[in-house]
Amino acid sequence: MQISQMFKRKPCVFSIECFPPKQTANFDKMKDNLRTMRTLNPDFISVTYGAGVSTVEVAEFLKNDLNVEPLAHMICMGSDKAKAAQLLDQLNAAGVRNVLTLRGDRTPTRPESPDFAHASDLAQFVWQTQPEFDIHAACYPEGHPEAATLAQDVANLRFKQEAGATHLLTQLFFDNMHFYRFLNLARRAGITLPVSAGVMPIVKRSQIERTVALSSASLPSEFTRMISRYQDDPESLYAAGIDYAVQQLRDLIEGGADGVHLYAMNDAKVAAAVYEGIKDLL
Repeated sequence: MQISQMFKRKPCVFSIECFPPKQTANFDKMKDNLRTMRTLNPDFISVTYGAGVSTVEVAEFLKNDLNVEPLAHMICMGSDKAKAAQLLDQLNAAGVRNVLTLRGDRTPTRPESPDFAHASDLAQFVWQTQPEFDIHAACYPEGHPEAATLAQDVANLRFKQEAGATHLLTQLFFDNMHFYRFLNLARRAGITLPVSAGVMPIVKRSQIERTVALSSASLPSEFTRMISRYQDDPESLYAAGIDYAVQQLRDLIEGGADGVHLYAMNDAKVAAAVYEGIKDLL
């Protein structure tokens, strides 16, 4: 099923993100976590680009074993038209026809793509070569770190929309006001696509530096107070992090978000705890 059709059928689409394990030996554990996530009735589960266990393997398991619609990530970095075409063929053979087109992070092991300078280039390639695929794209409520201004970044979303994207999925954020401001700017700029708001529960001290810093998301005072108070108390930080995410998601759902997307870091226990706090609204 095309994920874009889900937004026409319900007020708020609920989704979860997972990432393939680096070691094949850990795939069975991941499968158990995904089986638990399946019980939370997500409309789809997105699968990040994997270098160990492949994105295709995880997406195929979701689609054919769990009967959950997967959204497979594709990246520009380290890829070209031939590699992209091969990945699309593999996904198609597995019955997976929803892809999230991304530029991807710049790393020493991923050279610049000779064919795709921007995610919109990759989206257009998919649209032109595999028109049966449903194309999705990323957006940034506080602006892409490399964009000069938020307005400029929002204007660039027109390229993704014109390249065939049918839905936008946000980078994680911790202050909903940024999302509402971004959405208002996007609609005024002619972006008509449904937008899923991405939220990550921060439940461990290790996430604070690794995830929060890398995301470039600004931190509201309520969030920083929570971290300051509980960072040395693992159990309390876990409970407070779940509660913060639940309150953030409830506000987004009640505020009319087209979808909410849970960055659960492959943790089925976290996903289940958050779902318990929002399921009455879904």
